[in-house]
Parts: sequence; C-alpha cells; structure tokens
Amino acid sequence: MVISFTGIKSSKKVYPFIFFCSMLVFLLTSCKEEKSSKLIFKYNQINPITSLDPAFAKSQNNIWACHHLYNTLLRFDDSLQLVPDLAKSFTVSDDGKQYEFVINHKVKFHQDPCFGALGSRNLNAHDVVYSLNRLIDPEIQSPGSWLLSDKLSEGGLSALNDSTVSITLKERFAPFLSLLANKYCSVIPKEAVDYYGVDFRKNPVGTGPMQLKRWLENEAMFLIKNKDYYRNTVHVDAVKISFITDRKMAYLELLNGNLDLVSGIESSFLHKLLNPDGSLKVENEKKIQYIKSPFLNTEYLGINWKSDKANPWLKNKAFRQALNYAVDKSLMLEVLRNNIGKAATEGFIPEGLPPHTKTHKGYSFSLHKAKWLLDSIDFPPFKQQEGLVINTNADYLDIVTFVAKQWENAGIKVKIEVFESSLLREGMRSEKLDIFRASWIADYPDAENFLCLFYGPNPAPPNYTRFKSNKLDNLYDLAVKETDSQQRMEWYRQIEDIVIEEAPMVFLFYDQSSLFLSNRVEEISTNALNLLEIEGLKLSRLSPQ
Repeated sequence: MVISFTGIKSSKKVYPFIFFCSMLVFLLTSCKEEKSSKLIFKYNQINPITSLDPAFAKSQNNIWACHHLYNTLLRFDDSLQLVPDLAKSFTVSDDGKQYEFVINHKVKFHQDPCFGALGSRNLNAHDVVYSLNRLIDPEIQSPGSWLLSDKLSEGGLSALNDSTVSITLKERFAPFLSLLANKYCSVIPKEAVDYYGVDFRKNPVGTGPMQLKRWLENEAMFLIKNKDYYRNTVHVDAVKISFITDRKMAYLELLNGNLDLVSGIESSFLHKLLNPDGSLKVENEKKIQYIKSPFLNTEYLGINWKSDKANPWLKNKAFRQALNYAVDKSLMLEVLRNNIGKAATEGFIPEGLPPHTKTHKGYSFSLHKAKWLLDSIDFPPFKQQEGLVINTNADYLDIVTFVAKQWENAGIKVKIEVFESSLLREGMRSEKLDIFRASWIADYPDAENFLCLFYGPNPAPPNYTRFKSNKLDNLYDLAVKETDSQQRMEWYRQIEDIVIEEAPMVFLFYDQSSLFLSNRVEEISTNALNLLEIEGLKLSRLSPQ
C-alpha cells in the first residue's frame, strides 16, 4: 500500500501564530463573560463560518449558524415530522402540484438599520416569494438552487395577498414539503439584501431565535437573544461560537470549562474521552456529558462508473461486490471510532430513515465471499495488478487506510492519494477520480434524497458515481410522483435493491452524531439531521466545574 499527499501545503509558521491570536481573543472575551450574569452558551466549530446568507448554507458550520438566525415555512421536530414554522397552515391540490401557505403575521424580522426609522417589520407573503426566487436566481449562484430550480412551473411562485403564498410545480414531487424546511429556503427581507449588498453575508437579518451581535471572522461569533421572537422557547441570553480548528484543543477547552459543546470526534484523542464501547470514561463524568444519537449520514467509497481511464476491473460487478464483502466495517468502527456509527450492511439509505430495515440484505464482511468472487472472474495475482487508487482528504485517512489493508488481505493492490478537501470535491465533480471517500448527509429526511445519487439524469452532484440504470430511473420516476407513502416505500426498496446488486460504491457506515457537553447543559434537543437547536436549550447558572 502506498500513500501520497497531493495538493496539501504545509503552513507550520502561520498556523501557530493564528492559533495564538485566536486563543488570546477567546481568553480575553471569556474573562469578560465570567463577570456577566447572562446565560451564554458557548460552542466550537472546527471549520470557520464563511457566510450567514442562508442561500449559502451548504456545510454544517454555516447551517448551524443560519439555523439560529432564520426560519422556514415548515420545520422538522425532533422526530423528523414536518410542523408549521413561518406558515400557520397549508393546503395541497388533489393533483399534488399546487400548494398554498398561510403566513404567520405575528412574526417580526430582527431589529436592523435596513428598515430605517421603523427598525423592524412583520413578515408577509411577499418575503417568502422574494426569498425563494432569490434562491433559484442564476446570478446568486446558490449551491442550494437545485432544490427548487427544476421543480417549479413558470411563474410558479406568487403572493396571492399579504398572507398567502402560492407555489405551483411542473410535476408532482412527493417530498416537496420537506424541501421547504431546508435552511436554503430560509426567509429574508428584500430590504436587507438591498441595503447591505454583497455584505449581506455578514449582516444577516432574519426572524430566528438569535440575531448577530458581532463576528470576528475566523476567531469568534457572538449572537444575542431575539427579544421579539414569536415562540417563547429561548432560555439563553447569548451564544458564542469559537473557531478552534484543532479538535483536540477544543476538547481540552471543554474539559476546562471554557466551552459548553464540542461536536464530532477526533480518533487520536477519542480514547481519552470514551471507553472502547463508546461510553464516557468515569474520570470525565464530573466534567462533561456525552450524547450519541442517529444522524442521517452515510459514509461510502464512490466508484467512478463512467470514466474510460478508470481501472477496468471497476467496471466488473463481481469485482465491485468483492470490494464490499472484503471490508470488516464493524471492526473498523470498533478500532477507529469507539463504536460510534453502525456498519452499513443494509444498503445506502441510513438507519432511522424509512424504508431502511435491519433485515434488508446488503454486504456483511466475508473474506471468503470476496476471494471467491475474485477467483470467479480470474482476478490476477497481486504482483501482476495495476492496483486501485483511493482518493481521500486527510480527515478520513485512517478509515481509508483501514479499507486499503482489508482489500490487500483479499489480494488487491492499493494506493492512497490524499488531497485537500476542495481538490477532492473538484475531482469528484469532474470524473477524474476512480475511487473516492465521500459521505451523503440528508438535505431533508426522505429516502429520495439518498436515492437521487443513482438517478441517471442527475449530474455530479449528486450522482458522483455517474451510475446509470434504466430500470432504476423508471422506478425513481414512479416513486417521486407517488403520494401513497406505502407504495412509495416499495418503489424505494426496489431502487435500493438495484443499488446493492450493482454496487456502484462501497457502503461503509451509517454515522451517528457525537455531542460532548459541559455539565451545566441541563436540556438540549437532538435530531437525526444533526441540527443544533437553541430553542429549548437550558443552562445552569452554576459553573461547569
């Protein structure tokens, strides 16, 4: 096995200085906060927030912040059931193409200079139409435009009056209401975009439970409670978001009582926090809490289906099946992630999302089956092979290295290429990579959002593997138009059966979210979309120590 690093530059002289400055700001502001009687919830984001414009809420760092600042027509509760948010009610026509939403007029936008002397105003239907039209405007170039751009009929967005929004689809799309709960579809006032222009990204104006107080880019962000929020569900006075890029340092800040939440895991430090079975170590229980919950995210290795330059063996179905059988996913999770996550042995749709069931037959570890399949196609001896190339970023090198060793145990030569994340994503989009480490996190909790990765007409994203099956495409077309949920689940099962059989990827594991919390957190909601909820969050005024 060979590992090479591509497109990764060393910055040894720069990072320590940046980290020192960030920590200095963090410590100084923390000292000021200790003198305050306000309840301030402090959490860390490993990756800095790049924009507070919801049209660019693509990654978790941006999504969480936008979730604090904005609302959507509908939202998901902790059980992933759609409930009203900015819309008080809605109706759907018999043909499933026409939707009407009645807006909650009690909702007010944040206080902001963009409203002039008034300081704020109430939400109306025209704000919803403006926001959704802006999302699909080609000049905005929102990465979330795909949610609506190909689904709306011409002139399909309109305000019938100040209270009612009408949306008309070209064709029936059964999961459509779920799309409207996505952060991309957050509602904003036109005045704010006109007033701030390109600087709207750092001057957000929404209707959410928090509003921006100050943003020191790459250092910290401060949010304060929206006193005009229309739901009486906010129990903290402020939120402070720090950007400590070293997760191990963030863990230490949590253990020292300087943070209330750190999300995610760092494999090299995990053993200091958790036992091998994934439970919190006794010596840490007086300092922190640990919550592990389902997360609609499937980790996988994608296989380029289209490239003529790819290793020819990747075009052989039996070979791709052998790659799946050869990986002991349960051992991988035990060794590298302290059993955080579940082995992906039932297909691509993650655990917790219908029609996923534990009885759905996928790929469990069997070195015997893997070698038998390789023998059946006369796969050549180790020394005579060209070898496979797995492409990854540095964050997942441990997982990819584990997979490579497993494949070598089956007699397959492997090389690993490590890229910067941006270069890896570009390679996935441009068909340049044979095999790539990737994940798919639910944009909305419907299995269609996972199965769309295999729909032939879809580009990359989401169809990064360039998979194409006429039978699957026909089933997909039936499923997305089917309003009977039981029948739609049956179509979904048949689609996934095709995906499992053809194996256009190596299914690795269904992820779980990991929240490490200070002991002053008394109540916090979790959900399978891994959204950090400020609403309902309760803190003790006592020191976390």
